[in-house]
Amino acid sequence: MLSPRPKHSIQREELRAAYESVRAHSLALAEPLSPEDQCVQSMPDASPTKWHLAHTTWFFETLVLREHDPEYGVFDPHFAYLFNSYYEALGPRHARPERGMLSRPTHDQVLAYRQYVDQAMVALIDDAAPDVLAALSHMLELGLHHEQQHQELLLTDILHAFSRNPLLPAYRPPNVTIEAGNAANDAMPPMEWLRHPGGMVEVGHANQSTAFAFDNERPRHAVHVHPYIIANRLVTCGEYARFIEDGGYDRPEFWLSDGWATVRAQEWRAPAYWLLDADPRLRARGLEGTHVFGLGGLLPMDPQEPVAQLSLYEAAAYAAWADARLPTEFEWEVASSLPGFTQADGHVWQWTRSSYDPYPGFRPLSGAAAEYNGKFMVGQLVLRGGSIATPPGHTRTTYRNFFPPAARWQFSGLRLARDA
Repeated sequence: MLSPRPKHSIQREELRAAYESVRAHSLALAEPLSPEDQCVQSMPDASPTKWHLAHTTWFFETLVLREHDPEYGVFDPHFAYLFNSYYEALGPRHARPERGMLSRPTHDQVLAYRQYVDQAMVALIDDAAPDVLAALSHMLELGLHHEQQHQELLLTDILHAFSRNPLLPAYRPPNVTIEAGNAANDAMPPMEWLRHPGGMVEVGHANQSTAFAFDNERPRHAVHVHPYIIANRLVTCGEYARFIEDGGYDRPEFWLSDGWATVRAQEWRAPAYWLLDADPRLRARGLEGTHVFGLGGLLPMDPQEPVAQLSLYEAAAYAAWADARLPTEFEWEVASSLPGFTQADGHVWQWTRSSYDPYPGFRPLSGAAAEYNGKFMVGQLVLRGGSIATPPGHTRTTYRNFFPPAARWQFSGLRLARDA
């Protein structure tokens, strides 16, 4: 969806086309949702669709227009408080767990806000002097990738909200793909093990590359990996069902201590959106057998589909049950170029056993954008790849997604590894 990282000589038309494409895609993702749908916040970690649409607009207004267009006037002075996410340097903000309380501004006002900012952004791109265009291009590009992250969150957050609705409404009709990852319908290949000899390997995004990367992907550096083998594909729902049938959720020997405590406290019996045979919601609909709730609604579990909506705890427990382990993020990255490595993206984000830490020599972005990634580098685990909800063109093999280990409302699954 996005062009490579803009250079000073980039054509205005490319910048404008990238901006208009990303902004239009957000509206297309929200289009199936009613104004009532778009105001729902089903848990503190999720945000309403309406908030996603407004916050991504606030980003361009605050970090591009107000910085580079001296004649720009803000749409509404209250929006800086309502739609700032976590930027301490930019002032106070509305509490994250209470975003669902924002019935005002209305859905129509948020759409008007987007249109107002879009008109100003396009005018700035078209009319800015070459030096101004060069100065704003990096922040504009960061804003586009930021909006793509929120496009995925828009889908995962509304899926969680719909999962809490007794009607279990579908975001889209079954068997209708969303304009996101393009590999979701690939046939599942047989499980095979790919061997890596280990040694010193280069990981991370190349510093001299003109292609976009977040600051947490840099600098490229050398790490040592021991010899290992890694699965050529993801773990499937059918394979994970056998873990459940073997009493996986009742056998503490497979679980990390914090994971076992979470399983007991939350009464987990299966991945987040699985409905097992005895579930009253299935009985009320006259259904039998395991079903999975997804963007297409409630459907029978497909044993060939990659398992999704797993926490790190569940992924690690399954790996232990399968006499394997999760790969480190560096093992995953270098293995992704091996012949036979499939399903790198377009299915589920893949948990790794790596803590989300800064790379040696990490330097955050300057200004307010310094808060984008670095301050979250504690208590999180890295996921690699990309999911069916990830916009096309958004990820790369060096991309570092991250969540706390108990998070499982994302499209997150696993790939197995073993010591060689």
